[in-house]
Amino acid sequence: MNCTNKFRHAGLALLLAVVAACGLLVNGFARASAEAADAGRPTAGVSAGDEIPAANNGEAEEVSARFQHAVIMLHAKEYGYAVTALRRVLELAPRMPEAHVNMGFALIGLGHPVTARDFFLTAIELRPQQINAYWGLAESLEALCDYPGAIGAMRTYVHLADREDPYLPRARAALWEWEAGEGDVKKLKVSPESGRDCSPDLSQ
Repeated sequence: MNCTNKFRHAGLALLLAVVAACGLLVNGFARASAEAADAGRPTAGVSAGDEIPAANNGEAEEVSARFQHAVIMLHAKEYGYAVTALRRVLELAPRMPEAHVNMGFALIGLGHPVTARDFFLTAIELRPQQINAYWGLAESLEALCDYPGAIGAMRTYVHLADREDPYLPRARAALWEWEAGEGDVKKLKVSPESGRDCSPDLSQ
């Protein structure tokens, strides 16, 4: 084998090693992203075949791009960026329930449970089977110390969920905690998100 062939083979081996290393990095990032998504809230997504209710077909591409960007920002806990992207989505597609759901989750992340609750309620009005809207509604109501409302919303989530739903165990655990603590003065203190005093007024 002459020097030219040796260098050629060495270069090919190096290239393959780099490609393999990059593949490991990409696969590792994909797994990390999936784990981060699984550990978070059940955010709403749209499938490739879903129709995006934009004002016209020319805007559908922008709606899709901004919506996917918002989902990435939610998983990264960059809630302000998610809100910015979702505002534009809702300008173009105001009747898109998935956008209302994710806006609600972003607002919860920013500590605005009242406004978040309204977005979840709108999503449910637009599509009563939008399951993750009930999770978000339960979370926002818990932040507002409305435990009966939170229990009712989470029960609906459990009722609509598939058996394979990865969030189902967490939903049941939340229900158990809320139901066990309902009426317990020790459980009803200050909401960590809204800062509202949840303690009952014993003077009444």
